[in-house]
Amino acid sequence: MWAMTLKGLLAHKVRLALTALAVVLGVAFVSGTYVFTDTIHQTFTTVFTQVTKGIDVAVRTKGSYTTPQGGTVRAPMPAALKEQIAAVDGVRIADGSVTGYTQFVAHDGKPVTTGGAPTLGLSVSRYPELQAAGTLRSGTRPHGPDQVAVDAQTARNQDFHVGDRIKLLFQGPPGEYTVSGILGFGQADNLAGATLAAFDLPTAQQVLNRVGTYDEIDVVAQHGVSATALRDRIQAQIGPTYEVLTGKQLAADDVKTVGAFTNFLNYALLTFAAVALFVGSFIIVNTFGIILAQRTREMALLRCLGASRAQMLASVLGEALIVGLVASAAGLGLGVLIAIGLRKVFQAIGASIPSTALQVEPRTIAVAVVVGVAVTVGASLAPALRATRVAPVEGLREGTGPAADHASGRRLLIGSVITAAGLAALLAGLFTNHGNRVLGVGIGAAGVFLGIGVLSPLIARPMARVLGWPFARWAGEPGALARGNAERSPRRTASTAAALMIGLGLVSFVSVFASSVKASVTRVLDQSVVADYILTPSGGQAAAGFSPQAAARLAQQPEIASVAEVRSGAFKLDGKTQQVFGVDPAAFTRTIRTDVKSGSLTNLTAGGVAVREDVANSHHWRVGSTVPMNFPIGGTQPEQIKAVYVDNHLNGPYLIPLSEYEQHYADQLDTVAFVQANPSATPEQSRAAVTRATADFPNVQVKDQAEYRQQQENQVNQLLTLFYALLALAVVIAFIGIVNTLVLSVLERLRELGLLRALGMTRGQLRAMIRWEAVIIALLGTTLGLVIGVFFGWTLVHALHGQGVTEFSMPVRTLLLFVLSAAVAAVVAAVLPGRRAARVDVLQAIATE
Repeated sequence: MWAMTLKGLLAHKVRLALTALAVVLGVAFVSGTYVFTDTIHQTFTTVFTQVTKGIDVAVRTKGSYTTPQGGTVRAPMPAALKEQIAAVDGVRIADGSVTGYTQFVAHDGKPVTTGGAPTLGLSVSRYPELQAAGTLRSGTRPHGPDQVAVDAQTARNQDFHVGDRIKLLFQGPPGEYTVSGILGFGQADNLAGATLAAFDLPTAQQVLNRVGTYDEIDVVAQHGVSATALRDRIQAQIGPTYEVLTGKQLAADDVKTVGAFTNFLNYALLTFAAVALFVGSFIIVNTFGIILAQRTREMALLRCLGASRAQMLASVLGEALIVGLVASAAGLGLGVLIAIGLRKVFQAIGASIPSTALQVEPRTIAVAVVVGVAVTVGASLAPALRATRVAPVEGLREGTGPAADHASGRRLLIGSVITAAGLAALLAGLFTNHGNRVLGVGIGAAGVFLGIGVLSPLIARPMARVLGWPFARWAGEPGALARGNAERSPRRTASTAAALMIGLGLVSFVSVFASSVKASVTRVLDQSVVADYILTPSGGQAAAGFSPQAAARLAQQPEIASVAEVRSGAFKLDGKTQQVFGVDPAAFTRTIRTDVKSGSLTNLTAGGVAVREDVANSHHWRVGSTVPMNFPIGGTQPEQIKAVYVDNHLNGPYLIPLSEYEQHYADQLDTVAFVQANPSATPEQSRAAVTRATADFPNVQVKDQAEYRQQQENQVNQLLTLFYALLALAVVIAFIGIVNTLVLSVLERLRELGLLRALGMTRGQLRAMIRWEAVIIALLGTTLGLVIGVFFGWTLVHALHGQGVTEFSMPVRTLLLFVLSAAVAAVVAAVLPGRRAARVDVLQAIATE
């Protein structure tokens, strides 16, 4: 049986390739993701081992909370702590360091952005033992208040050279500095795409708002003293307030921070790979179903010659196993190429990754093989079981083909149960706060798609009849035959369409959600923002912010009536991280419409906190209640509630005055500022005043409401394009499935095609029949996908109503474009099968059994 299985595969190489292609693409995405992220992880393990070289012990404040990006927020340490550490027995050198916001300005006056990586300033040590963190490539290390060293990646990208005068932006006023040197970090030119400006310690403390404090104190041990022993001595001396690590522990912790990013990237890319494999499984089911139907007589003969059902099942699954292994090997090789492409993309957006060998871990190979084989064998199991149930005598009967599909109560029951379970998991993930909500949504969505896929043969025949009606009416006999072919095998039609349904369903869902987000932004601006101008940092939402000096200068302009700065931070409440905004209460109320239910926002001027109504209700708070807010600086502070306000999707859950924000947070950057013009000033005068006041801050973007609305829409569109690109693989696989089905269908219907040619059908008409059949299948999948995608979008909009997505908007033109594009793509997909059908030899086809 195994020998026969191998011979059968070798005799049908095209069949092998068509069956394996969908799996190859999915496995390639999985293995490419692992190779890429493993390479990043290994690279930065090497980098951080290098940059911490020479540090025996590091001291820092214990983390206050973790940011969504995986970083940890820590309070600065008093400078006096360094002397206390230096006095510990076994310490040879103790030196402080600081890190904070710094942004370069290019020679053309535009701010240097990173696409999401930090824009950092840092200090460099005066001790040679602690200078491994920055490898000098050229020039000298910075010394004095007007010198800066630049990371090699930024220097190359911006054409910065030693001796150049460049402008830098800080939390305070901007400044000009001379480039003293170019720094690398081991073999890397920068750290994960961050721009890095290095100063000597006194200068860094001054410009980074760290005067009299350190972010980290690095220690070199005396000869003969182990890092572990010194760590324990320092910890005993300074107490539990601070975290004391060996140099190796520090490197591992830095790698862990990068690991949080690579894990997120890993999960995100694997999600799209899973979608591609899910789509591919429908194609495998369809392909094996058609192939086994074509081999009905062959299998019946083997049964008559003594082969058992178990042997036949093993033979078919063995064929699937071989296909899965071949697809896994090919997918693994293609995955390495995908990893190289991902690295190129990563570097193109500014994230420099050193040129190191790609990491193909044993785990990656194992995952590729397991995934490829499991998907192929699992998807082939149902067709194999169905084929082996055909009685030998029935299979030998001439003309035996696939059994006609009938709407069965069992299919209806199973499909309904799966769909209902998927909906339940989807809604639970969206509307409850228990367990892993993202995982619940993913499982629920997969369940809905699978359930609809099971049910789709029940509706495929009537939908094909309706969707094929225009072609039967206006495309003549080829259109009528195409319609009949789609109706004749609803299981095959539905399975092929289901693959496209998933891809188009997800694409339309993303489109509906993006359109709803844009509509919601427009409504919030129209209803809540009184400001004439909105100031935001360049670089989008990933940007750290901009200097409060910009708002201070704006407030001095006579054409400006009010400037409301907003700074964003976080604190801990009952062990959970919460968001808080720092505002000027008076200016905030003048520029943002806020419905206050009790108390007054102006009472915040003297301190305290204002709380959103839903948050107050959930904690049974009212005006006068005390909230124990645990800040990075100052620890837990009892803040009295001065006002309770209604959510307008801009004010956030908690508001504190800027005076208190400055006490509790080391970094002071405005995330946004709302500017109201003086009524006596013309729009031209007020715009000129804003431009004049922000001239020294090129990282500040000034938009009126219309421009700001357009900017938000552009950001959504950019994200939408990324999702389209990642989902394109699933859609491409779906159309490969249409090609696959039609090619195999042509092989199955050779005699029928020969008879049609003998009865006078031309080659062009035959090609047209195949083409219209492809279009009907594509429209069926697209219709189901649009319905599901719109439903998913509507559900998510309702689930996120409290987060500001308040408007459901359906992009009708975009959805119609999807339908048209699917029809055009189906015509292209039908070219190869159509040409193959047109080349059928009439006499040989008629003679085919």
